[in-house]
Amino acid sequence: MITKDETKQDISTIEIQQQEKTFFKPISGIIFCAIFALISYFVCKIDFCVKYNLNSLTLAIIIGMIIGNVLNKYIPENFKEGITFSSKRILRFAIILYGFRIIFPQIAQVGLSGLIADIIMLTTTYLLGYYLGTRIFKLDKDLCMLTAIGSSICGAAAVLGTDSVLKAKAHKVSLAVATVVLFGTIAMFLYPLIYKLDFLSANAFGIYIGSTIHEVAQVVAAGSAVSKATMDTAVIVKLTRVMMLVPYLFLLSMYLAKKSGTKMSKIQIPWFAILFVAACGINSIGFIPYQIITGIIEFDIFLLTLAMFALGVETNFKKIQGLGLKPILLALIMFIWLVFAGFSITKLII
Repeated sequence: MITKDETKQDISTIEIQQQEKTFFKPISGIIFCAIFALISYFVCKIDFCVKYNLNSLTLAIIIGMIIGNVLNKYIPENFKEGITFSSKRILRFAIILYGFRIIFPQIAQVGLSGLIADIIMLTTTYLLGYYLGTRIFKLDKDLCMLTAIGSSICGAAAVLGTDSVLKAKAHKVSLAVATVVLFGTIAMFLYPLIYKLDFLSANAFGIYIGSTIHEVAQVVAAGSAVSKATMDTAVIVKLTRVMMLVPYLFLLSMYLAKKSGTKMSKIQIPWFAILFVAACGINSIGFIPYQIITGIIEFDIFLLTLAMFALGVETNFKKIQGLGLKPILLALIMFIWLVFAGFSITKLII
């Protein structure tokens, strides 16, 4: 006869086993990404790659995109969760560690110029996208809002953060995220080519990248393809832009609550951006030995490479098929605005 205590013990054992399965589920996908990250990391140590400034982040995302689009059907289903974990969670952890490369005087140097560029590009891109979407293309208001915020603040993270307040239908969220993936990916490869035209300094180009490219990962990839100085500036400017998501969501939540007569929704805070600043602060104090900082930086390069490969695998262009012409045209116009207006604004304020 089974006692109540034995039944409770069995239930507890099952719960522990389920928790272990949930914990270890992403591991296979993370290992898959780590293998290709290591290959990219060591290949880019070869003299040929160093000579032509091919870094592991760019190589990893290219390999990832080839695998994600050509060999996607051969990727085991149980790898998918780990790949997503790598492109989201590991990326954010890597961005926090990136703070150990930067000190507050660098942030101050970017300072007002970066902030002005962020505010102008965020505001104009959002208003342009929302106006064109609702008035010219006659698209659904929720879709216009999600697409506009994805282009103007921080890509998919901004779309999902806005949806947590807006509660839009799933297909609208998917549409907005798909446009971010499409044009953010184009930007990753376009911006390093624009830099070769030699219109902006490395520092100014970092402000340009950080204030106009959609995703944090895409900013890292584009900046790293130019130079370390450009990448540092781009990350600082981009994360300043990311933190602007908080006041935006607060205002949106307040507006929707007033409109519907309900309580305000919970606001999603981009903690990784705040922890990045904390890491910069720790690095600025200078009490951590140089050897440890060097080790953290090398480990961070590997994590960023891993995240870039995962992002490449997830950039499957088949997902973009069937979006319809109007949402793509809307996102395209905002992308053109970001490229040309962002360049002009950067040139003007520097």
